[in-house]
Amino acid sequence: MDSLSVHQNNSCIIVFTVERSERVMFTAVCVCVCVCVCVCMCCQAPRMGTLMGVYLPCLQNILGVILFLRMTWMVGIGGVIEAFIIVLMCCSTTMLTAISMSAIATNGVVPAGGSYYMISRSLGPEFGGAVGICFYLGTTFAGAMYILGCIEILLVYIVPQAAVFKMEGLEGAEAEAAMLNNMRVYGTLVLSFMAIVVFVGVKYVNKLALLFLACVICSILAVYAGVIKTAFEPPIFPVCVLGNRTLVWKGFDVCAKVIERENATVTTQLWRLFCDSEFLNATCDSYFVNNNITEIQGIPGVMSENLFGNYMDKGSFIEKVGLPATVEPDSIPTNTNRYVLADITSFFTMLVGIYFPSVTGIMAGSNRSGDLQDAQKSIPIGTILAITTTSIIYMSSVILFGSCIEGTVLRDKFGEAVRGNLVIGTLAWPSPWVIVIGSFFSTCGAGLQSLTGAPRLLQAIARDGIVPFLRVFGHGKANGEPTWALLLTACICESGILIASLDNVAPILSMFFLMCYMFVNLACAVQTLLRTPNWRPRFKFYHWTLSFLGMSLCLSLMFICSWYYAIVAMGIASCIYKYIEFRGAEKEWGDGIRGLSLSAARFALMRLEEGPPHTKNWRPQILVLVSMDSELNVEQPRLLSLTNQLKAGKGLTIVGTALEGTYLENHPQGQQAEQSLKKLMEAEKVKGFCQVVISSNMRDATSHLVQAGGLGGLQHNTVLACWPRNWKHAEDHQSWRNFIGERQKHHFLFKDYSIFSCFPHCFSALQFREQLFTSVRIIENYNVYICISLLYLQHDSDISAYTYEKTLMMEQRSQILKQINLTKTEREREIQSITDSSRGSIRRKNPAAVTTQLSVTEEPAASSKEEKPEEEEQLIHDKSTNPPTPATPQSPSADAETPSTAIQMTWTEAKCDGEQAKPIGATTPEAIKDLFNMKPNQSNLRRMHTALRLNEVIVKKSQEAKLVLLNMPGPPKNRSGEENYMEFMEVLTEGLNRVLLVRGGGREVITIYS
Repeated sequence: MDSLSVHQNNSCIIVFTVERSERVMFTAVCVCVCVCVCVCMCCQAPRMGTLMGVYLPCLQNILGVILFLRMTWMVGIGGVIEAFIIVLMCCSTTMLTAISMSAIATNGVVPAGGSYYMISRSLGPEFGGAVGICFYLGTTFAGAMYILGCIEILLVYIVPQAAVFKMEGLEGAEAEAAMLNNMRVYGTLVLSFMAIVVFVGVKYVNKLALLFLACVICSILAVYAGVIKTAFEPPIFPVCVLGNRTLVWKGFDVCAKVIERENATVTTQLWRLFCDSEFLNATCDSYFVNNNITEIQGIPGVMSENLFGNYMDKGSFIEKVGLPATVEPDSIPTNTNRYVLADITSFFTMLVGIYFPSVTGIMAGSNRSGDLQDAQKSIPIGTILAITTTSIIYMSSVILFGSCIEGTVLRDKFGEAVRGNLVIGTLAWPSPWVIVIGSFFSTCGAGLQSLTGAPRLLQAIARDGIVPFLRVFGHGKANGEPTWALLLTACICESGILIASLDNVAPILSMFFLMCYMFVNLACAVQTLLRTPNWRPRFKFYHWTLSFLGMSLCLSLMFICSWYYAIVAMGIASCIYKYIEFRGAEKEWGDGIRGLSLSAARFALMRLEEGPPHTKNWRPQILVLVSMDSELNVEQPRLLSLTNQLKAGKGLTIVGTALEGTYLENHPQGQQAEQSLKKLMEAEKVKGFCQVVISSNMRDATSHLVQAGGLGGLQHNTVLACWPRNWKHAEDHQSWRNFIGERQKHHFLFKDYSIFSCFPHCFSALQFREQLFTSVRIIENYNVYICISLLYLQHDSDISAYTYEKTLMMEQRSQILKQINLTKTEREREIQSITDSSRGSIRRKNPAAVTTQLSVTEEPAASSKEEKPEEEEQLIHDKSTNPPTPATPQSPSADAETPSTAIQMTWTEAKCDGEQAKPIGATTPEAIKDLFNMKPNQSNLRRMHTALRLNEVIVKKSQEAKLVLLNMPGPPKNRSGEENYMEFMEVLTEGLNRVLLVRGGGREVITIYS
């Protein structure tokens, strides 16, 4: 051999001897690198630039153990094409993430915490805490992966004799278990040593980082130098193949069964491995007897036979394609420890999970933003240049490895076919030991960096106080070093080392890093789409589509690597998110997701304004009107329970109340009332909004609340209110008048609206734009009975004495209340208006006999004949299609009634003739005396009779019902007849436990196509 001699002693230890000229050249390169490192270490300035502060740290964190230990194996298993696709996907993901990260990092200062700080300040503490802890776990498991890589290099390639659990003579599961136990023992020792180093002198770790980086650079340069040399003079690394099965080159020196020595045929050491003796007539393995020995070159030069993948199951032989082999049928393989076997089952998604950690480490520069001269400039340039450099290295490595190294050697993960050499080392120049030593120090340095950075990240999260149970880890030594966080990090890292397999640990940390990168992209996309005022990054080469693409790639790679690991990682993040949401501290950082929700809500509201909603999309959007007591507590708390049941968790709920006074003076009371409403809504589990209106008049305040409630398409279509409890009492006189007045306004000021009302045993409800109940049935199987909406009573039925007495008492009380409440001036005005109304009615009825006086006894008879059908229907059901009834002497304005007023079921002045029959006498002492001798008005008598008969039917059919639903008659248009309206409603619902009165808007919306 011209440049490199390979010798083997009896202990199978390989020693490489480099010729003089090449030794001098290699020494010169190493000296130059060391000098550069020393200069950099001695000349560090307080503030670093792009090269030292961002570019080189990113290179050191990106280039690592996967490149040296698994890249060649990945190319051999997946082929050049699939390996290139994997590298391209992973590098594209990190490049898009770096663009998003550059935009976030240049929008402000990023102190300790890196990605955690960026995400928490952009998406809120919940997302920041969840992703920060995931990033911490990823960094910790990365430390375990680097330590396992370091132990693998030590025990497999440097000093195999140091193994505690010997693997000589073991096969299959026993050999694998011995190897894993060795990894656990040495991994624990190395972890303890590194944790002590970090605890004692972290500043030395930072200074040695450049030395470790120099080892990585030297190793990569050695590989490229070896590729150039291979093109002209390939190195000699023979591979021994039996049949088409690759042999472990261990325990023999010559790749042959027999050799000629002194004109005699003698057996070789390889013969003795498969036969029971050294003689030619010995009994040998059948496969060994039936197949020939072939020696091929591990580094054949430039070739291209590794384009396509060659996935294998665990325990399968690594075979040379194209060589013949003879296998006896039904034969059981023996001496399997002599062959190179696949240690794990390989497939495409597994390769992705193993490879992705090799492209992480892109945030090393952003984590040091406080130490940079110009972080706004250095972070984007240094990070993107580092990713570009490493991407070129990885992509070129895939092509070079596939074209220069034999496929069987590439698929040999531990280099057993090339005398136990590191596979990538066989390509290096001037010696494989350059790669072995360089990769060893590289993994050691990366492990120290992980154990240094992870505790500081945990300390930053703990000091923010967003995760209560982590606050203890925010404390440390007097100089701020995170002692407790380092202890927790070492324990978590030990759990990764106990797994003892680099191939099993790599997918775990891939999940955490991918989740972190995904939320970095999400943060940039959300900030860009929302265009928040504080979003002004100096880095301009970003777009929300790039961030969205990066986020999609991260999510896809998570499930490509391992769908069950992805679900577990997302479950951990979700649990942390919910924990912070319920137990975490409130922060003033803002929440980008809330801003995104605001933008989505605005877009949805604008879409709702494009046209009226279809019947199929109708949802109950309820405005609940409640009142407050003197302590500003809600007087009707159970009303919200009914609301929750009515809308079944769907639709919009607005709980409103009105306070009397001025806004400036009663603003504190308004805030207190709002807090009371929120607490009650939370206790009753009512999802919605609350609103408090302050006005000098309660009636106006309620009217403002109904008119101004809601926003756009989310306006309420239903009002729910409570019926006045003690409306008959004098102290509660104004409350029921406000109640009736509000319903008058709702009907006649807002034609599209309807109202809900409620009283102690009766809840009356009216809906805005659509009629709530149109079909009528009795539900027998439930505790809720929907009663018939229109009851056709017998017209010839006798009016009972109780009805007569009830009507008379109602009219007497109305007259007394009117006398009590009217002043002298109001009484005179009332007399004049009633007199004018009566005269006008007579003139319109009999224009030819204007002076003819109608007897008082004739008027009730006429009205009784013509008004009976209409009055009964108006009391029970709002029949919007009824034609206007003929005018009567008691309703002089009926001829001029418009269709719009005809469809409204109201209580007009014509329904109050009992009060107008004797207007003049009502203001004289004789009239007051005659109150006890008056006869009830026939119209009121018929209405009272109808209400009582309907009440009898309802009580008979639905007395045991938990809830009775009825159509509610409309309120009177004016104040005349308000007392009678309240009395009729009391009679209608007497004896019932709970009643819900419903009144629609008068428009049918249910069709056969709905």
